[in-house]
Amino acid sequence: MATLVLLEGKAKPGQATDLLALLRDELPATRRYDGCRGVTAHTSTDDDHTLVLVEHWDSQAHYERYIAWRRETGVLARLVALFESPPQIRYFEPQDL
Repeated sequence: MATLVLLEGKAKPGQATDLLALLRDELPATRRYDGCRGVTAHTSTDDDHTLVLVEHWDSQAHYERYIAWRRETGVLARLVALFESPPQIRYFEPQDL
């Protein structure tokens, strides 16, 4: 079943530009990763240091494999280092209403 993943966090003071640059470099590979249906990045209109990634995956298992790969390559550590605290990740499944 398709999974919506929301990743939300706040960049450290002065790190918003670096965070967006890292995402600009790395998101193309994310979009090509097995099971990824799409990813968009959004900054808050009230605080440009607050970021949300809206990610669509074939399943939560696909996303978890992707995160393991990013951990192995060191990209996850580089990303987390730019946030004030570890970003919050939430998973959602569509409902047939």
